[in-house]
Amino acid sequence: MNTMLGLSLPAFTQLHVIISLIGIVAGLVFFAALIAGRWLSLINGLFLVFTILTSVTGFLFPPKPIGPPFIFGVVSLVVLAVALYALYGRKLAGGWRRVFLVTALFAQWLNMVVLVVQSYQKIPALHALAPLGNEPAVLATQGVVAALILYFAWTTLRRPAV
Repeated sequence: MNTMLGLSLPAFTQLHVIISLIGIVAGLVFFAALIAGRWLSLINGLFLVFTILTSVTGFLFPPKPIGPPFIFGVVSLVVLAVALYALYGRKLAGGWRRVFLVTALFAQWLNMVVLVVQSYQKIPALHALAPLGNEPAVLATQGVVAALILYFAWTTLRRPAV
């Protein structure tokens, strides 16, 4: 039986899902607070750490051919490296605030896309609505996710720095 970090595959999968959900929820809370004009450093830190951990733990699953999960993980880590540099290396000075917001929101969007896809694949009630994964229900849900991220981007990029 495959084990990762000393956990069985089902236990590791559960840990990975919990890590992912913490990152997603922290990101939603952080960006919602930004819209309200508040910078929540602790929540931002949770978002960044757990979003990075989501990608890192995703690479620990048994190897498969390179596909969307691998590509999403690589892109997410690259984007998050830029976000971390903008935040900690450049201290959000000048245009680096926008760089941080765009890259952090992009990482949030990637995680939420995966959440939607996995939800339709793994949750029986959702899977019944979209067994192939590309039905109108999935596309509509992805549209809502995209609209939410675009709303966060529009409002946070227009707002003066907090």
